[in-house]
Amino acid sequence: MARSGVAGILLAAGAGSRLGQPKALVEIAGQALVTRGVRLLRDGGAEPVIVVAGAVPLDLPGVIGVHNHDWRTGMGSSLRAGLAALPDSAEAVVIALVDQPLVSPQAVRRLIAAFLAGASLAVATYGGRQRNPVLIARALWADAAVAAVGDVGARAFLRAHPELVVPVECGDTGRPDDLDTSADLARIASLISGSGAVTAQD
Repeated sequence: MARSGVAGILLAAGAGSRLGQPKALVEIAGQALVTRGVRLLRDGGAEPVIVVAGAVPLDLPGVIGVHNHDWRTGMGSSLRAGLAALPDSAEAVVIALVDQPLVSPQAVRRLIAAFLAGASLAVATYGGRQRNPVLIARALWADAAVAAVGDVGARAFLRAHPELVVPVECGDTGRPDDLDTSADLARIASLISGSGAVTAQD
């Protein structure tokens, strides 16, 4: 466990129906999105990293693998599965999505810094808009799990507790673009291959 006491959860259970293949296995620049997601969390300072799989098995070294048997019900069940697998030593968790490969480890580092400064619920914002990743302190995990229903992860919990949310601006570090379609894949792959372009907001 890193000294921050912050673990990471990568939600990677979906089948990618609009894309035509599970997003976790999609490769960009020779690297699968699930591998990029693990590196995002780990390079940002989260440890251990939990990967929640569902549609396809995901076997990665050095991570805690969790299979969500209810993955078809949506992201909520994957978040609950991930939260249930967190070790007792974790004091907080950063939750990231496998289909946002333009998010930077710097965003994770900023969320962890906010937690160490006293935040119990922190969310990365881009131009002031709340997106991902999200950090949740241990004391809030049970309530966050209850709020995670259907295809809703932490978003419902954030909306229910605006007084707790600490926004952490990350627009200068990367982008929260979702990879849902073949067009998204082509555009995001182009941005990644263009190196520094990922920090610019369209």
